[in-house]
Amino acid sequence: MPPFKSRRLIVLETNLDDMNPEWYETLMDRLFKAGALDVTLVPVLMKKSRPAVVLQVLADERRQPRLLEIFFRESTTLGVRSHPVTRFELKRKIKKVKTIYGEVKLKIACDQKGKTLNISPEYESCRDLAKKKKIPLKKVYAAALRWGSKF
Repeated sequence: MPPFKSRRLIVLETNLDDMNPEWYETLMDRLFKAGALDVTLVPVLMKKSRPAVVLQVLADERRQPRLLEIFFRESTTLGVRSHPVTRFELKRKIKKVKTIYGEVKLKIACDQKGKTLNISPEYESCRDLAKKKKIPLKKVYAAALRWGSKF
């Protein structure tokens, strides 16, 4: 059995040098809702030392038409590059754990044989609990990590 599962995906990317940065959040939200697996903004310098951002989207190829529509409708791009990639993945599962502050979701990554390799508290789960309890996010995160060390 291979140690990691793999699957074919695509990367869509474009350089944005003339877009209002306040629009990035809406653009990212719409790309995620349309099926993007990951959306990344990378700062770069373009010709003539112009600051810009490379917008990269990782997705299943079947999502490409809808994602391209969003690129062109929601950004200032005039063109989008696309190329196939292979992503190697660990198995993932979510486990809810009770901390001294309340319930938190942990993301547990395992190899193909089920051995735990990584444990990470889910950010949104920790953020929401910290807000609800009016405590620092780092306290909730630390409590979740203490529980996660039992795996």
